[in-house]
This record gives sequence, structure tokens and C-alpha cells, in this order.
Amino acid sequence: MVRGHRLFALLLAGVLVIALTACNPNQLKKDRAQVPRFVYSVTSDPKTFNEVLSEEIPNVFTLISEGLVTQNGLTGDLEPALAESWEISQDNLKIVFTLRTGLQWSDGEPLTADDFVFTYNDIIFNPDIPTSTRDVLRIGDEGLLPEITKLDNRRIQFTVPEPFAPFLRTAGSISPMPKHVLAESIRQKDPEGKPLFLSIWDSSANPQSVICNGPYQLSRYVPGQRVIFQRNPYYWRKDQQGHPQPYIEQIVWEIVENSDASMAQFRSGSLDAVGVSPTNFQLLKREEDRGNFTIFEGGPAFGVTFITFNLNRGRRNGKPLVDPIKSRWFNDVKFRQAIAYGLDRDTLLNNIYRGIGEPQHSPVSVQSPYYLSPEEGLKTYDYNPDKSKQLLAEAGFRYTASGQLVDAEGNPVRFVLTAPAGSVTGEAIISQIKGDLEKIGFRVDVQTISFSALVDKLNNTLDWECIIIGFSGGIEPNAAANLWKPEGRLHMFNLAAQPGQTPLEGREVYAWEAEIGNLYVQAARELDDEKRKAIYAQAQQLTQEYLPVIFLINPLSMAAVRNRVKGVQYTALGSVLWNVYELEIGHS
Repeated sequence: MVRGHRLFALLLAGVLVIALTACNPNQLKKDRAQVPRFVYSVTSDPKTFNEVLSEEIPNVFTLISEGLVTQNGLTGDLEPALAESWEISQDNLKIVFTLRTGLQWSDGEPLTADDFVFTYNDIIFNPDIPTSTRDVLRIGDEGLLPEITKLDNRRIQFTVPEPFAPFLRTAGSISPMPKHVLAESIRQKDPEGKPLFLSIWDSSANPQSVICNGPYQLSRYVPGQRVIFQRNPYYWRKDQQGHPQPYIEQIVWEIVENSDASMAQFRSGSLDAVGVSPTNFQLLKREEDRGNFTIFEGGPAFGVTFITFNLNRGRRNGKPLVDPIKSRWFNDVKFRQAIAYGLDRDTLLNNIYRGIGEPQHSPVSVQSPYYLSPEEGLKTYDYNPDKSKQLLAEAGFRYTASGQLVDAEGNPVRFVLTAPAGSVTGEAIISQIKGDLEKIGFRVDVQTISFSALVDKLNNTLDWECIIIGFSGGIEPNAAANLWKPEGRLHMFNLAAQPGQTPLEGREVYAWEAEIGNLYVQAARELDDEKRKAIYAQAQQLTQEYLPVIFLINPLSMAAVRNRVKGVQYTALGSVLWNVYELEIGHS
């Protein structure tokens, strides 16, 4: 599906996140010698094998699916994928894609225009199916969706109600779903009246039943241990000599939440790649030659890490989502600004990130042409505890004789910071945040939980106070429309009830919140890049003024890869595997 913004566990070192292998390392080495295999690891089990329902990174779909176009990991340019070409009408309201000849699904069945029409009309545009993809395809003030029609078996026409600048990067990157396998699951309902589609490819499904179109297909999944991907024999790519791609027979995920163990496994030779964090960079650099691996540095990482407070003032079944006392604090912009001034990002950068990175101030990736820098006027919050205390006083907070911060009614200011477990660097960051805020009188209780449990809080129960999390980035800011539009499925700081959930009473949307969403609509309809940048600049300024999220540090994107893996072209945008189809396993 759309290669847009998704949630990811805190402090992934690049897109590759490597973790503990749960199998016998000697067996892995033996198997690797027999079958060309690339082994890395991830922080958690796959949550779903249904791409339409996926909202997290890491996920299996970067390996098993492909859209009409793809993004070159080196340049960021769009290139043909399932579509061999496309044409845009003079008025920018019609886009016709021509599919490659002979496309097939992983079960050998033909992949045609019918699959794309089915994917859009029956799945993505289906109100009974909760998907964030729908959010980033909404166009104009009314949030209209494009129309898709089949011209013939190889040609698909999209019609948009008004010019939509992000169309190629957004709709073009959406991968189709197999109509011949899934059509019946849309028509059939479960006892609750929901389409069977919602459960047909959940993580308990037989991986081999998942029909896909990417370079790999799912072969085996052992929960808590590993996912094995097998080369898709029906994948369309061939090299210049006519040899089928990809060359590597198997890709293996090893699953664990402990980054220390992943590093130990990489150093022992059991893994082919590991994300490099500032805390382990020096150690790995010393071992680079002896360990027969290379550390790649791709510049500032795409994506952002931030803390955010639950601003939702709604109620569910009459019960407030957030304690009303705390909700008053969180919804006071001076409270959030005081938090921002109270975080010592320079110390965070120097002590935990070892100086390898820079403070983050914007929701837009630094490499994007639409990024507004502090030098261009973006508001920043440099460490200033005195300013924090001043803002708190203006908001009616005061200090007791013991230095405890209390509100105007004398309630001690204390909240729970929830974070994904398993990252040593993440734990260090959380510790400093807690310490920084305690210096200005806050009491912070830290709760670490699995990433899947954290996502459940964000998307379903809405039972949280403050969360630290990451959000993937990219060149096109509109890919984050599902975060910034008030009705978006990833509008986590003030999420609306989603289809199928118990309704909320009393949820309110701030004027600034609505304006940010409106600016994303305006920017999407603007085709002039300079004007688009000016609109996104307004959105970034509002984000920094009202601080629905408080940004932390943007580290460098780095990964260590065994020298036996040939053809790596590492970048922050593409990471290690963006050109997986042309990677080879050779000798170190």
C-alpha cells in the first residue's frame, strides 16, 4: 500500500532495525551456506499480513508488495514499477497508467487493471474497512476521493476533482490486492456484520496463503522468533541479461525487542545487518575490518521522534478518556511550551547521541524540499528552564515549599510517560526527559510496554496521557495527512472514533488544529513548488507554536552490513533494502 507515514518504535537506527535471533546461530550459518540468504531482525512480530490495515514499521510489505511507481532510494525520484508509463492530462485532472505486460501474482495468476479497480473501489474506499490509506487520498476541502476506471486490461485511469500535487507519490505507490483471492471476503460478513476481509490475513493466517506481487513472498512465520521470505518466482523484474530478480533466495527476519542482544548476534556473525545507533557506533567502528562489515552513513534520518500529550477531551460511555484535571493541563498551550523549553536537547544530543545528529524542530523531514529551517524562521525551543517556570506561572501553576509543581487548585502535576520497550538508547532518552522535567517540578512516571500494546493505546483504547514515539518520514509532506488532518486515523493527539469503535462524546477540535489540516489540503492542490513550500511553512509554524507534538533529536541514519552482501546503496531514504532485487550474496 501507500509508502506514507507510519508509526515506528522509538529510535530505530535507520529503516533496518536489527534485534535478537531466537534460533541457533550455528544453524543459521549452516543454512545460509546452503541457500543465498540475508538475515536481519526487527523489534516486534508483524501485526498483520493485510497491507490495507497496516499502520506500523517494521512491516512485511516493503518486501512483498509493489505499486505502480517506486521511489529511487538514492535520488528520491519516481520510477516505473508495475506501471511501465503514465500520462497526465493538460488540466491535471486525469492520470492514465499503463501496466507492464505479463504481470502476475505470486500464485501465477494474471495481475491486471481489474485488481487496481477492486483495490480502490472495494477496499480502500469502503467505509467498512478502516485504513489510513484513505486519509492521504482525500482531495480538497470536501475530502473527495479520486475515481478509478479500467480502460482495458493494462490501462487504468484516475480522475481527481481538482489538481492534486502528491498524486503520483501517493496513489502511485499503493500496491494492489488480488481480486481473485479477496473479492469473496469483502462480500461475506462475520457475525458482527464486518467484512471477513478484516481478519482473512491477520497475523495468525498461514503466511503461504498471502498472495502478493513484490520481489518476495511469505514462506514461514514462527511467532516471537522469525519470518522467512522466499523469492517470488513470478516477480516482473529481470536484469540486463534477462536473468530473473531478486537474486537472494531468502530474506529472514529475526524477532526480538532487545537491542543489546541484536548487537551481540551481529558481532558473532549471525546477522547480515544491524542498525547503528550513536551508542554503539564507536564499538562497531573499531571492529569494522576484523568483522568484515561496512558501516554506511546516509545523512539525517527521515522521520521524527517526539513526545505528545493526549489532548482528546472526549468521553466514551460517559467516562473521560483523560482525567479531567490532567486534561486541563495538557490542553493548555503554555503547559506544552513549558515542557518544550524544559527539555535539554543539547545534552540529549551530546550525551546519548554522542553528537551524531541534530535537534529536530519540524514535522517535515529535513531532506524534503518543503522543510522550513530555523534559519528560515521556524520557531524553536532551546533549553530554558526559567522560561518554562515563567510560562507555568502564567498558566496558574505554582511551586510548593518542597519544590513540587501544583496547579491552581493545588493538584500535584504528575503524569505517565508511556514508551515502547526494548531500546537501550530509548531508555536513556526517557531517563533524561524524566530528569529534565523533574528539575522544573514535574513528576513523571515511566511506563514501558511492547510496541503493539502502545499502538493499541493510540488507535483503540485512547487510554494514555503522554507518549514518546516515532513517525516515519519522506519527501512528500502530504504522506503525513493522516497525522495532521483532524479526522485522520493517525491524528493521535486528538483521535476521532474510528469506524467500528465505540463513539466519543464531547471531542473538540481546536481552531489551530483545523487550520493545520486545512493547510495540508491547500498545499496538496497547489502545483507550484515554491507556493507549496510557503503553505507547508505555515503549517510547520503552527505546529511549533501550539506543540501538539514536541520534537526531540534527528539522528544520522546508519547501518552496518556484512561485506558478503553485494550491491548495497545505502541512504537514509532507502536504507539497506530499497534495491533488494539487485542485492547479491557473495564472499566477504
